[in-house]
Amino acid sequence: MRQTLVAGNWKLNGSLQSVKELISGIKAGAADAGGTQIAVCPPFVYIPLVSELLAGSSVAWGSQDVSDQESGAFTGEISAAMLKDFGCRYAIVGHSERRALYAEDDEFTARKFAAARKSGLIPILCVGETLEEREQGITEQVVERQLDAVIKLEGIAALGEAVIAYEPVWAIGTGKTASPQQAQDVHAFIRAKLAGLDKAVADKVQILYGGSVKGSNAAELFAMQDIDGGLIGGASLNAADFLAICKAGG
Repeated sequence: MRQTLVAGNWKLNGSLQSVKELISGIKAGAADAGGTQIAVCPPFVYIPLVSELLAGSSVAWGSQDVSDQESGAFTGEISAAMLKDFGCRYAIVGHSERRALYAEDDEFTARKFAAARKSGLIPILCVGETLEEREQGITEQVVERQLDAVIKLEGIAALGEAVIAYEPVWAIGTGKTASPQQAQDVHAFIRAKLAGLDKAVADKVQILYGGSVKGSNAAELFAMQDIDGGLIGGASLNAADFLAICKAGG
């Protein structure tokens, strides 16, 4: 039985004071989330603080991105080894905002995935289609292409050491949400694709849904057979809202 994972992606948000308050609230309520695994992914500069505040707790932390390089003349980059130094467990790779706003393609994303895994981080690989792609009826082709780039570079077994997050781009920060069945259909497609290559990997891998998940819709989404939790954006910035989602998976 796969455990539910709820990971908060804070994006470009936070201050010293708000981070302290948010972490305090999450720690206070984490015990009520049942068996749900909880993680937070703050901006890079707050990772040291988050690691101190969460030390000894059940809540894990990770990064919103990671360099594909180990070290060297790459100004502004943060390596997987650096993240491991501060106790990170996860690293998000291929988020739709990185793909769309910073032109990170499938192959570059795959290299980031490989770099994270090599240093012992668990990559959270984001896949998903735009509204235009959904309307064209090519959701599955897009998701398959994004997965194939990682499988080609790292092999199918690598996905057994990762998390996949399906995020329909049209439902991120828009207030729109794929219906539970729409989300389940894509999650089932992902799992079936992996099962065709390695059933053990398909059975093991956690596939999260990311797209305007709220406390009010989380339980219905998480009840779907192939939805193993959520990658949470806006709602992860409020402890009560975030914990409501976590409890829905407990």
